[in-house]
Amino acid sequence: MYFSENFARPLMIRVKGHLVKLSICALSLSSCASLKKTTSGKKNNTPSTTVSTQQKRVEFIDGISTHHSRTNTSKPVEKRDISISRNITRNSANLEAAQSWQFKYAQLLDVAVEDISNQRLYNFIEEWWGTPYRLGGKTKSGIDCSGFVNTLMNTVYQLGLSGNSADLYTQVKRKSIKELQEGDLVFFKIHHRRISHVGIYLENDKFVHASTSAGVIISDLNEPYWKKYFAGGGRL
Repeated sequence: MYFSENFARPLMIRVKGHLVKLSICALSLSSCASLKKTTSGKKNNTPSTTVSTQQKRVEFIDGISTHHSRTNTSKPVEKRDISISRNITRNSANLEAAQSWQFKYAQLLDVAVEDISNQRLYNFIEEWWGTPYRLGGKTKSGIDCSGFVNTLMNTVYQLGLSGNSADLYTQVKRKSIKELQEGDLVFFKIHHRRISHVGIYLENDKFVHASTSAGVIISDLNEPYWKKYFAGGGRL
């Protein structure tokens, strides 16, 4: 079949018009789809951002306590031990009132200053300190152990004692070393089977006596020499 030129030209124009319309529709459809994707993407992203932000906020809040507990700032009332306070005050006063001789003998006996209180006793020891040993002596030029004990006990404690160390041993009531107190007598057996030396107990296992080597001096019952020959103690 043959078409005339007048008939074919309008037909081509109509076909081109339809093609243009179809192209425009296709473009519009594709743009709408892209718009929907973009819009839907924005909608989906927004909740996730909000959730992550909320999670961060929740974690931040969990990490910090928002509830402030009320603390009791008032200090508890301290119950002071009045007796201890009084003892401290009394001891401090005694320490301030202590004299030089008390400090000296507290150091020699290794005891507290307030434990040195018998002034008559320690004044006597101070006066006789270093007096040389002399067998049978009774003066500051020389004195033996029993002479020193008799003189001290008669002067300080007003006791009429006499006799040598063995005689004194028979006059005392026996006491263990743990029971000894200031003024008790301590006895030794040195190079003999009988009592041959005597001294006067003070404090903390210390005793004063007239030794053959150093004269009137303070010694320790725990020293090996005196511990070896220690025979016992007693009280008049």
